[in-house]
Amino acid sequence: MNGHILHILGVEVIRDFILKIEFNDGTVKVVDTKPLLTGPVFKPLTDPVFFAKVTIDPIAQTVVWPNGADLAPEALYELVSLEHVA
Repeated sequence: MNGHILHILGVEVIRDFILKIEFNDGTVKVVDTKPLLTGPVFKPLTDPVFFAKVTIDPIAQTVVWPNGADLAPEALYELVSLEHVA
């Protein structure tokens, strides 16, 4: 990102654990978030209905869920894009 702060501009649920994410550098990725969902705060996200409640926090500009769980844009950016799923 050449020193720029990474933000998420758009998010779409493709299926369980899979998100299509648009970053502020123009990159769009379809990623499997499951490897990042460790720890008690992420337990509710194993429910597909709850996982689908993902939104973008207007201040932090990253993906968040109603229980306060969030994922850093940098961590999502580092995930390998699942091109065949998009």
